[in-house]
Amino acid sequence: MTTDLGRRLAARRTAAGMSREELGERCGADAHYIASLEDHVALPTVGTLVHLADALGTTVDALAGTGPAHDPGPPAGTPRTDAQPVVLDEEECRRLLGVRGIGRMAVFTADGPAVHPVNYLVIDGEIAFRTGVDTVLARAAGTEAAIEVERIDEVAARGWSVLAVGVLETAPDPDVLERLARAAHAEPWAGGARTHWMRLAPHRLTGRRVEYRP
Repeated sequence: MTTDLGRRLAARRTAAGMSREELGERCGADAHYIASLEDHVALPTVGTLVHLADALGTTVDALAGTGPAHDPGPPAGTPRTDAQPVVLDEEECRRLLGVRGIGRMAVFTADGPAVHPVNYLVIDGEIAFRTGVDTVLARAAGTEAAIEVERIDEVAARGWSVLAVGVLETAPDPDVLERLARAAHAEPWAGGARTHWMRLAPHRLTGRRVEYRP
């Protein structure tokens, strides 16, 4: 599955006349990692994005698709009556889930709802993430949970959000997921001993996008 980041990276590399090997040498990576970024769901670190942008003569915002060139928004002073909410279909929701890699996992506890940010991977349509063995999320195994993923541009007053609902379970093949995470250079931002893999297979996907209509 190719992400928006992968497509932008491949397009800029091709336009610069560089092979994957040449780009890897310039940014301190190897060709296999560049291929993973271009062709699969991978979550590079901010430092990696900086090195890639420098090597390609562009900016992190342009490469990540968060800059003004990608999402210019309305002219200054334009009334917000031109913003249109759009309901996303399931295919678009799945595509956007594969773009981000960071979301908020919501579970029910004895004390009420709890929401925790997680770094996640999408593997065969399922959402997988690591947590501690005795955390709120680990203890929520076997219960219904939800993860929300979004991209918000406050300046342009637009964005999108996707909500995936399903039963949260302990992943049956943590070693496989660990290898995939290493290949994708995806590490939990929170750090610490987060070796307990969880998964959520969505049985309901919904999403909305707010778009500017010039």
